[in-house]
Amino acid sequence: MTVADGSLAAAQVPEPAPGPDEVLIEVAAAGVNRADLLQVAGHYPSPPGAPAWPGLEVSGTIVNVGSDDNASFLNAEVCALLPGGGYAQYVTVDAALVLPKPENVDLDDAAGLPEAAATVYSNIGYLLTEPADRKRRVLVHGGAGGIGTFAIQFARKLVGAETWATARGEWAEKLQGLGADRVIDYRSEDFAALAMEAGGADAILDVVGAAYFEPNLKALAQDGRLAIIGLQQGNAAQIHLGGLLAKRATITGTTLRARPLEQRRQILAEVFEHVWPALDSGEIEPVVTTKIPLAEAAEAHRLMAKGGHFGKIVLTAK
Repeated sequence: MTVADGSLAAAQVPEPAPGPDEVLIEVAAAGVNRADLLQVAGHYPSPPGAPAWPGLEVSGTIVNVGSDDNASFLNAEVCALLPGGGYAQYVTVDAALVLPKPENVDLDDAAGLPEAAATVYSNIGYLLTEPADRKRRVLVHGGAGGIGTFAIQFARKLVGAETWATARGEWAEKLQGLGADRVIDYRSEDFAALAMEAGGADAILDVVGAAYFEPNLKALAQDGRLAIIGLQQGNAAQIHLGGLLAKRATITGTTLRARPLEQRRQILAEVFEHVWPALDSGEIEPVVTTKIPLAEAAEAHRLMAKGGHFGKIVLTAK
């Protein structure tokens, strides 16, 4: 699928050839992410060297390699983190950005793992290794989304944190099933006030952006950390520096796609070490609820843009 005049369109392009450090994947499925919608709309262009069409994660089978060093990967079922180009039948990717399909995960479902796992780990993975003298509290915004459903499982099952999430009330039971200790309906409840009453959140993972910036600062506990990974409701906000200093709070803003290759390689290596065993065992599971043929990618984008969807959407290439 290519992009033309702000829309997705099917097109034939030459099959890519893997470079010396790359492998060629025959795509089984591609994960759909909000960044894909931004790219199609012209707001998030591909980085230099990446294909012009969207797709930040895929699953499939390695059918060619660029050097003998990677020959052992041939015919392996894998998933991969991409800088773009996943909406296709074939894609090349740096071999260090490829992970084996988890043992108990369907190959199509595995397409929904790399972006979520790498995003969550790179923003709150420190909770796995930093010592704590008490049980920590993690607040996940957008709990029903692809990132949110993974983050809830990560925080509760791997970190052992008290895990809160904001989401529509109708998703509360499903999110509790994933490990959420408390689900706050953002349409009718004040998450900042509730967090403050409970003593604050030690870590907040936020996809909303400006609209939540001030309440997020209120919701933080002393020495809390706010990780902003999305701007769904605005990209400009004012900050009360006095409150920031008083709480000794840390605020970070990150994207994954634009990171240097070496950073992405390191993140994937650590995800494989610290997260993949939980996927192999089934302790953490991908939450893929909708599968749509690649040829109907525009419909998948319409579904995501509408909002209110639970879990991940993937595009099936076969």
